[in-house]
Amino acid sequence: MNTALKGACLCGSVQFKTIMNPSWVGICHCTSCRKATGGAINGACGFPKSSVNLKGNSLRYFESSPGVRRGFCSKCGTSLSYENALWSEDIHLMIGAFDCPELLEPHFHIFTKDQLSWMIFTDELVRYTTTPSNGDTQ
Repeated sequence: MNTALKGACLCGSVQFKTIMNPSWVGICHCTSCRKATGGAINGACGFPKSSVNLKGNSLRYFESSPGVRRGFCSKCGTSLSYENALWSEDIHLMIGAFDCPELLEPHFHIFTKDQLSWMIFTDELVRYTTTPSNGDTQ
């Protein structure tokens, strides 16, 4: 059953809403996500772009690598979204920006090739060296 999922940046200037459940929920260990969010890992979930309403006057985008843009709030700096030309119909939203992030339980880890050596996980989630679409599990 689909439930409205809502979220916002830290200052509330940018909000988002979707009435769909995410296609996937994952924990990313890549260097790019670490730099973009300032965290040791990043939780994100994927949705069809058409199902997400992301709005706010302070919403800005940064091209972090060719074909990749990241959405953030220009007032408070909150990292909100990730879009990649490889998956042009999708948008990834940052779990920490949701009002109820506990509803978004991860399905897998991605980019474990970049995982920090001191970060140890004991969960039984699938671990992809890069992405699920590449199918390279550890």
